[in-house]
Amino acid sequence: MLVARVIVVAVLAALSSVYVLAGAPGTALVFAVQCLLTFRSRSLWLVAVQAVLVCWVTLGSGASVVVLGFLAGSLLVTRLWAVAPLVVFGAGVIAYARTGDVPRTLDLAVTTVLMTLIVPGLIRLVQRVDELHGTRPALAAAAVGEERLRIAAELNDGLGRGLAAIIAGVRRAVAAPAGAGEVLGAVVAEARRSLAEARSAAAGYRAMSLGPELTTARGMLEAAGVAVEVRAGHEEPLGPAGALLAAVLREAVTDVVRRGAARTCVIETAEEGGRVLLRVRDDGRRTAEDGDGLADLAAQVRAAGGELTSDLSPQGRYTVRAALPAPEAGGPDRAGLGLASVDVSVWLLAAVLVGLSLKALLLIPPHLLLPAAATLAVIVVMQLRSVTGRHMAALSVMAVLTFAPIPVFGPVWLGVGGFLAGPVLLAFRPWVAWPLAGAVVAATGAVAVRLALPLPESVNVTVSNLVTGLVVYSLLRLAQLARELEAARESLARSAVVEERLRAARDLHDLLGHSLAAILLKCELARRLPPERARAELADVLAMAERAEHDLRAVSGEHRDLSLAAEAEAARATLAAAGVEVTAELAHPPLPPEVETALSAVLREAVTNVLRHGPAARRCSIVTTGATSGDGGLVRLTVRNDGARAVTARRGSSGLGNLTTRLAALGGHLTTGVEDGWFALEARVRASDPAALAGDAHGVGTVARV
Repeated sequence: MLVARVIVVAVLAALSSVYVLAGAPGTALVFAVQCLLTFRSRSLWLVAVQAVLVCWVTLGSGASVVVLGFLAGSLLVTRLWAVAPLVVFGAGVIAYARTGDVPRTLDLAVTTVLMTLIVPGLIRLVQRVDELHGTRPALAAAAVGEERLRIAAELNDGLGRGLAAIIAGVRRAVAAPAGAGEVLGAVVAEARRSLAEARSAAAGYRAMSLGPELTTARGMLEAAGVAVEVRAGHEEPLGPAGALLAAVLREAVTDVVRRGAARTCVIETAEEGGRVLLRVRDDGRRTAEDGDGLADLAAQVRAAGGELTSDLSPQGRYTVRAALPAPEAGGPDRAGLGLASVDVSVWLLAAVLVGLSLKALLLIPPHLLLPAAATLAVIVVMQLRSVTGRHMAALSVMAVLTFAPIPVFGPVWLGVGGFLAGPVLLAFRPWVAWPLAGAVVAATGAVAVRLALPLPESVNVTVSNLVTGLVVYSLLRLAQLARELEAARESLARSAVVEERLRAARDLHDLLGHSLAAILLKCELARRLPPERARAELADVLAMAERAEHDLRAVSGEHRDLSLAAEAEAARATLAAAGVEVTAELAHPPLPPEVETALSAVLREAVTNVLRHGPAARRCSIVTTGATSGDGGLVRLTVRNDGARAVTARRGSSGLGNLTTRLAALGGHLTTGVEDGWFALEARVRASDPAALAGDAHGVGTVARV
């Protein structure tokens, strides 16, 4: 990522600038080669070029031996890594030969080791950030693949066996008509059990997420003519909390639709203080007692450790509020995916802080060594806490420990000012942070002058603190960036898994549920017919059961396209078995597979609704109209049936939300309504909407279309 690369360049530039300012301009060339080694290539010839430059700057120009740390660090990431300790040892020998002073030699040696650790750490960190950024789609794909395998194992164990038992039973009934009644009784029981299991599994997959209920709520309210606004501010999955909040949302929205007085409704979700919040506000109430339908749910919410309240504002807006404990970040509902082993950025930051602390301790008098080490340890711990966010208490402690010990430890403690400048830059907005950091650095320079240090030493203290502050800030920001990327990658994978569960739930409800309901209907009809007529119905049941097996594989992630013509013919047969007269007029042109599959799923659900919601239905029409330039290329599917009552929201229904979600993914729309006793469902979608065919937001590969 660009931000990480800019930060790394800033760190290398800050480290190099110290030696450029000290009179070794050749270090700028070392810096340029180091950038190439970090971002472009780590070939040995480039390392050889760096070795020549480092030797020229150090031995030829008399620059500090610390510049050798650039070379040693670069060697550590090549197959010549064993040479790096020799380079560091050589730096110590050169330092002692120049100064003849052991403490000064140790100081330079520690600084060289520190540089040797920083350089490969930055290289590995850039690699780490690039890997985190580049492997997000792969991780999401792996998570989805694992979830598909889990779903397949669960469904095949129950529904797969049930379908096999249905097929075997129907074949026995066909082969032995004399005992067909008893066999079909067992088949009907198995079909009823499988249908209940499919609906239960769909509800279970949906229960992990509040998202589908928000979609269903929007569809219900829009169908009732209520202007709705949805503001989702929670993180999925919610686990058991999602199921309970979905029930609250469903009840609140059902109440809004049932009363029919609201013109607007706002639905909001958020996570605050470890709790998931849901608010539903409408303008259709006149008294606070209107909302007493939530009494039963209030007890369930309290039992789950939450609260459910409602009130009426003076402006006549009725608000339902629900709050439940959010799943723990490391709990089963939001468990991490085991992505990171060692956080390179934090280890690098810790190594730099410890190295800088050791440099300071080398200059502390022996009798003050223990309190100085303890103080620096506290500062290092406070620094590392800055990686996880803004901690003002920790920053205050660091500020006190930066300046208060100066009278005790002497001028050597002035170098600690850079430790404070880095976190200050991270804790505030830029227009506040930079002046504050500048004030910290200037304060150390002013104290140096107050302690009567020579001007060159005072300038050195100021510049060193500035560079240290920039380096610490850059490393802190890199550590934060790496954690943010890793969290985003995990969140993307969790989101992909949730979407896969919701896809499976939609397919279970819309496709497999329809097939099982049709099988159940046909089997019950066959039980009441004479053997010669029952044979034809049982042949249809076998075909439906085989289609249901295909549906089951599709639910598990296997790709399958549906045919609108085949679904219309199956709808005719299923409704005819229920005594419903069907007319079908299909006038659509050839459609893209994605569009035809979505409309086929809509038709299946519409037929299921006729059977389940319209027991008085006797006539049904299925009409498609083709895409023409006059209507913008829209394809329309309209399903109408008689015997409908006034629109009422059926509690627990997910069909409308599923269909709305399917069509929305293709840029389409769904409308429903009742007029003169006829219920009408209309789906509209463009035959070739670019948004429809460009999905795969997570880059996880093709998901089964059905």
